[in-house]
Amino acid sequence: MKEQIITFLKEYIGNKPVVIGLSGGVDSSVVAYLLTEALGYERVHGLIMPSETSLDLDVEHGQLVADLLGINSTVIGIDSLVDAFQDVSDDFEHEMAGANIKARVRMALLYGRSNALHGVVVGTGNKSELMIGYFTKYGDGGVDILPIGHLYKFQVRQLAKELGVPEDIITKPPSAGLLPDQTDERELQMSYDELDGILQAMEADEELSKFDPEKVSRVMELRKVAEHKLALPPIPAV
Repeated sequence: MKEQIITFLKEYIGNKPVVIGLSGGVDSSVVAYLLTEALGYERVHGLIMPSETSLDLDVEHGQLVADLLGINSTVIGIDSLVDAFQDVSDDFEHEMAGANIKARVRMALLYGRSNALHGVVVGTGNKSELMIGYFTKYGDGGVDILPIGHLYKFQVRQLAKELGVPEDIITKPPSAGLLPDQTDERELQMSYDELDGILQAMEADEELSKFDPEKVSRVMELRKVAEHKLALPPIPAV
């Protein structure tokens, strides 16, 4: 799988530079390792974009990955940009709007760097997240390419071990860092192992009775609500 992704990256990106957000999580770390192996560290540009709800450990891990790989890295605090949105509109005082604007500000910064470099914005979303829409539309979902978008979370962790990603990053509880004390699994109301099991069974059209019915219902509802995130905007037929 590693070699297939590396071949894919080389073919799709060609001789362009790439820009990636380094969140300090396992997904972004895996993608950074793959990009470095496929393209060389000189062509990989990482942005570390903390906010007031980011964990210090995540920032440290993002910088650790950049240092280990030798890639270009820049730290840009986004709180002043988020505050600017909240200053001009009360809409962003709502919890989810305030959380999502952080992801959208980061997307804008990534594309700003990509425009300056004439490069490609590389996303870090995995299959588990994509299937249930666990990403911000036009935020972390706004990218040019998703090299691990076909891998479930458990497969990303396996690949992380193969690539030599630090164990502390692999075993750390995943978090989007958009809200205080947020973790993915608390928000999803199940572990990634449970989610992956249900999603794999759904994809294979297997019996779901072996799973917790409440969690199956939760996954079905997430997938239904997320449909608009996975399709182009509707256009009326003429």
